[in-house]
Amino acid sequence: MDLVKIYSCLCDRTRLRLLNVLAQGPLCVCHFQAVLGEPQVKISKHLAYLRARGLVVVERSGNWMIYELTPKPSRELRANLACLQDCARENPVFQRDLARLKKLAPKLAESGPCGCATPAK
Repeated sequence: MDLVKIYSCLCDRTRLRLLNVLAQGPLCVCHFQAVLGEPQVKISKHLAYLRARGLVVVERSGNWMIYELTPKPSRELRANLACLQDCARENPVFQRDLARLKKLAPKLAESGPCGCATPAK
């Protein structure tokens, strides 16, 4: 994978937050809304940007779009995602996202990465 594509994706806080959360497993857009506290339009726009550059893949499940990190990342992408996770451990915004995801975990265990209703706040 081209480094310019990777770094173009990493130069935005929202995309970094999405990638950090996706490192925990696949999610639906409404779950990203609950975790990041951002509107659906903004999240979808950034996920489309990541998808177009090959960092994430999407699968439709009924009415829901389930996003996950690319299943076969390049060496460069793996290294940059590992660096992101390492740096995110010390950042309060990223820690808050992971805490919200952990709080959402029981709902995800019941429905999987889709089966959305109203995003929890």
